[in-house]
Amino acid sequence: MPTPEPGGRTVFLLAHTGRPAAIRSAELVVRGLLNSGVGVRVLAEEAADLPLPDEVELCKAGPSVIDGCELIVVLGGDGTLLRGAEFARASGVPMLGVNLGRVGFLAEAERDDLDKVVYRVVKQDYEVEERMTLDVLVRTNGRVVHTDWALNEASVEKASRERMLEVVMEVDGRPVSRFGCDGVVCATPTGSTAYAFSAGGPVVWPEVEALLMVPISAHALFAKPLVTSPDSVLAVEVQPTNQHGVLWCDGRRTVDLPAGARVEVRRGETPVRLARLHHSVFTDRLVAKFALPVAGWRGAPN
Repeated sequence: MPTPEPGGRTVFLLAHTGRPAAIRSAELVVRGLLNSGVGVRVLAEEAADLPLPDEVELCKAGPSVIDGCELIVVLGGDGTLLRGAEFARASGVPMLGVNLGRVGFLAEAERDDLDKVVYRVVKQDYEVEERMTLDVLVRTNGRVVHTDWALNEASVEKASRERMLEVVMEVDGRPVSRFGCDGVVCATPTGSTAYAFSAGGPVVWPEVEALLMVPISAHALFAKPLVTSPDSVLAVEVQPTNQHGVLWCDGRRTVDLPAGARVEVRRGETPVRLARLHHSVFTDRLVAKFALPVAGWRGAPN
């Protein structure tokens, strides 16, 4: 097995080590890359769960963990892919996802494609596209008390099951509607097939630049999903009469929202870069991922 040269090519590997399938897949990817002279870097805290050769570089999590890496390869489901997106956004290094979960819209390949993935990574045969993110801030009494970001969505939700959350939705500094609800999802086009979709929002093609605002189980006559300009500023105000709410970013990071809190969402300054292996149109990806029935389709006449 050739040892990668110092200062040569390096790939950062992130895997869901709690899944046996991910561990087996990681072993195949690692050996394939090393056999081709491409170095592999893995988080030290995950190394004990993976059967790694001595040539694998172990490092502690930190701001410089991706330094010198040309690609982030992520093996897992949607949660692992969103975790990989945190590394991708912070470093600017593109992320290539291999889906080991159920849907995996962020993934570019499936478990059966591992040999092809390794081959394309070694040959650097992939394209990179940028996906819009969200910048999120929380104000209380006019003061910014928390900042965050999201690739899929930022959701304002009720903290207790027995009571609705009373909110006012706002777009570009103007109020839209007030109602009681389970929450409000603010999403990117990438996130339109995730939580926002489950809440009844529209599917938005990734190349469309827009922001989405989707109420969750609103007790109101008008509580329709909204699609706004990508330059809009969305806001959700938790009414002072409420108990506290909760802000979730990509279902991974959370912060409590006191009564009267205001959450503002705008287009993120830093995108996430995704490595793409295929040129398939999004329509085909949508049909495949959701197993949509298309029998009987004849297409446009010649």
